[in-house]
Amino acid sequence: MPTKKMAPHGPTGLSAADAKKVIDLLQERLNAYNDLQLTLKHVHWNVVGPSFIGVHEMIDPEVDQVRLNADAVAERIATLGGSPRGTIGAITKTRDWDDYPLDRALVPDHLAALDGEYDRVIAANREAIEELEDADLVTQDLLIGQTGALEKFQWFVRAHLETAAK
Repeated sequence: MPTKKMAPHGPTGLSAADAKKVIDLLQERLNAYNDLQLTLKHVHWNVVGPSFIGVHEMIDPEVDQVRLNADAVAERIATLGGSPRGTIGAITKTRDWDDYPLDRALVPDHLAALDGEYDRVIAANREAIEELEDADLVTQDLLIGQTGALEKFQWFVRAHLETAAK
């Protein structure tokens, strides 16, 4: 006997229009997180020079955190009745940012480029947080926490770029 296919439904109290808005917004965040985790692994594999090992080892926990962010966003999409798209095609179809510019390069060069990647992702998260104010506070809270964690790692990156001369 075939199983009956159930219509997806979102949480109680969220209109279908708001759920659609939030799902679309979260899909953009999922695409950004999936791209960021790939970029972080690329940096991990290609960073060289003085303080290589510290930066190399600093990046893997951040990859894990960004993967957890992506997973939480994807699960929120599903909770809202959507179907999260986690493929490379989903990223490239909607991507409006340039590819990470460096291959094998020195620590300061990678960290400066990575700082720019975090600027982009954090700024987009903050825009999404604002858009969620009247749509879904639960999703807004999710992104607020994730943004705080991203900002902390960006601080780590920037601490490596500090110089004594100011």
